[in-house]
Amino acid sequence: MSVEIKGSTGYGLMSLTWRPQPVPYEQAFATINNALSDGIEFFNAGEFYGNLPNDKHANLELLRAYFAKYPESRSKMVISVKGCVDLPNPPDNSPENIAKSIRNIASYFPDGMFDIFEPARQDGKHPVEEVVRSIVPFIEEGVVRGISLSEVSATTVRRAAKVHPISCVEVEFSLWSRDILSNGVMEACRELGIPVIAYSPLGRGYLTGQIKSVDDIPEGDFRRTLDRFSSQEILENNMSVVKLVEELAGQKKCTVAQIALAWIRKYNEFPEKYARVIPIPSSSTPARNHENNTEILLTDAEFAALNEQLDKIEIRGGRYNAHAVDYLEK
Repeated sequence: MSVEIKGSTGYGLMSLTWRPQPVPYEQAFATINNALSDGIEFFNAGEFYGNLPNDKHANLELLRAYFAKYPESRSKMVISVKGCVDLPNPPDNSPENIAKSIRNIASYFPDGMFDIFEPARQDGKHPVEEVVRSIVPFIEEGVVRGISLSEVSATTVRRAAKVHPISCVEVEFSLWSRDILSNGVMEACRELGIPVIAYSPLGRGYLTGQIKSVDDIPEGDFRRTLDRFSSQEILENNMSVVKLVEELAGQKKCTVAQIALAWIRKYNEFPEKYARVIPIPSSSTPARNHENNTEILLTDAEFAALNEQLDKIEIRGGRYNAHAVDYLEK
């Protein structure tokens, strides 16, 4: 069995803790509560979403503190957690490390179980069939309910699904990261009925128009390690995407972020062509979270025109740096 994921939007919890100055708990709790009030059910977390060396499990610690204060919320949430990465070390999907990661994650939850386990990357050493088989005993034990994959190829998705149902596949998907439309991942997920979880749907903040300079990114911020944020020249080159969306946002009297998310959700209107896609924008305040959850609709004509113009824009800079790109399957 796979875990059913409801709703058209989820909430990515990474930026609450994986930043130079983590969001204060009360503010983070209020933002999570806003998501629940807006009807959000799917939440995405990470075992390693914290600052090294002493606070690497900060995301899980935040969830533990949240459930201690709001125990009634647990039953309202489907939570997917990435694991099997102990930064700065490479991913390790050995059976022993999978077991260690699942047990550690589960220990932060009040009921000793969580919903979906997601190896953050394939490690290139252990075939995905072995990885999935290593997770299955924990499903049978009731420690975890489902399996997700992250940044995998279409072939890997199909191979994994032959071993056990896959609850979702998480990939970067946004106006400036459209790889899954051409590399087969979207098609594989559509054929298998697997939802696509679109992380960084706002381009890690860039597509909101808030980042115009490298100086707009705080020192120590993870984004400073990524190629697309590495120079002023690259940022300025890619600004044409932001300007395109700003123009449409002005016409529809909404925010740029809402247009970027509307573009992703629009794919769900064509189930005969695309897998179901659920964006998981991150946010650190209730107001911004509510903005992301407020759906703006694009007409077919607006969607087509936006895609036509996007096709003419060359995005510069890789999604990750040279070290991390080795673990992105194509």
